[in-house]
Amino acid sequence: MKKKVIAIILECIPLLSAPVFYPLIVSPWDSGFIRFVIALTMFLSFLGVGFFFLGRLLAKGSRAVLVLGILDCAATLYVIAFYAFVILTIAL
Repeated sequence: MKKKVIAIILECIPLLSAPVFYPLIVSPWDSGFIRFVIALTMFLSFLGVGFFFLGRLLAKGSRAVLVLGILDCAATLYVIAFYAFVILTIAL
């Protein structure tokens, strides 16, 4: 596989994980499997910044990887903001 294709696939992982994470965290379902999926998708969406730098290393100068990388960083910021909001809500 080309490095650019691998970089694009890596960049898409956090972008797909973050939208799965949010509905599951507020869903009324509660089981061990759902908690595992929540933890896995949260972890993968939290790795967005790491995938950004890895994608930039693999595919230098690619515009698609740059745009996906910026969206990966946004996914990471959304996860951090969500947990900060939860901590502030519980603390107040």
